[in-house]
Amino acid sequence: MDEERFVTGGFRAQDDDQEYSLRPKTLVEYIGQQKVKDSLSVYMRAASSRSEPLDHILLYGPPGLGKTTLANIVASEMGHNIRITSGPAIERPGDLASILTNLNQGDVLFIDEIHRLSHSVEEVLYPAMEDYALDIMLGKGPSARSVRLDLPKFTLIGATTRAGMLTSPLRDRFGISFRLELYKPEELALIIERSASILKINIDKGGALEIARRSRGTPRIANRFIRRVRDYAEVEADGFITVEVAKAGLKMLEVDDLGLDRTDRSMLGVMISKFGGGPVGLDTLAATTGEDAGTIEDVYEPYLLQLGFIMRTPRGRVCTPAAYRHLGYAVPEGAQNPDQIRLDV
Repeated sequence: MDEERFVTGGFRAQDDDQEYSLRPKTLVEYIGQQKVKDSLSVYMRAASSRSEPLDHILLYGPPGLGKTTLANIVASEMGHNIRITSGPAIERPGDLASILTNLNQGDVLFIDEIHRLSHSVEEVLYPAMEDYALDIMLGKGPSARSVRLDLPKFTLIGATTRAGMLTSPLRDRFGISFRLELYKPEELALIIERSASILKINIDKGGALEIARRSRGTPRIANRFIRRVRDYAEVEADGFITVEVAKAGLKMLEVDDLGLDRTDRSMLGVMISKFGGGPVGLDTLAATTGEDAGTIEDVYEPYLLQLGFIMRTPRGRVCTPAAYRHLGYAVPEGAQNPDQIRLDV
């Protein structure tokens, strides 16, 4: 199967500076996640009225939903600078110490994929989050001594796609926690229209909604689609995106009416043709498709589960009648519906 999928919510090399130009700069411009926006607005106004930094924030949810964008908005609206890094980039405690000691009062430190911090780095982060202090060791052996350095009061914003992998001590130190949900097609259509305006793309509401319906509830995928459909429209349709042009452009990308790409359909096809629709174990499915088991769980399964095309059962993964019908297979007798089995999720 393809390692780099066009519909993945993760960041790709092709999503270069153009993606950053499409990011909203204020909460007013930010579309969707209304509950998160309302709560965040209250917390920021309260912190500003007390002239205090905002409490530490944890943002979690599937990739491509706007966690980095929200972090930039928080820093902008609080009137402070932001320092962006990621968990894998902070390899040693000294790396984190260098970042923390260069922050100013009220600055925002954004750590993406924070669940991938090493244990030794987390230990340094705990006192920094709680006491705004940094404990470092000077010297080695019997003469070594611990020195505590005071840090400016800052706001840590951690983002993760796998909140369950965060250690309890780290998770408990975040005073504010938000889960970002997948977007509705109507919200994505507004995002697409906004992006089209910035990129000077001609698109009507029908074309925007058609692209939104196939974007898997993810703004990053929607923005990726609008750029590729624009290319198709400029060559084949005088540069104007209608419903028909959007359908033709997405067909060229092998994205079907529900947003499934060739890889999704191939995985379902393997389950149906080789395993009779399941149940099939995750390791067996990984070996058959040539994919890593973690990739199947994190990348392929979430959207298929959301559509109700597969189920997780105690015995393994099972294709539902909806998956058979979508791929054009006859539904066998005894095929399980989601309401006929107790899910193991």
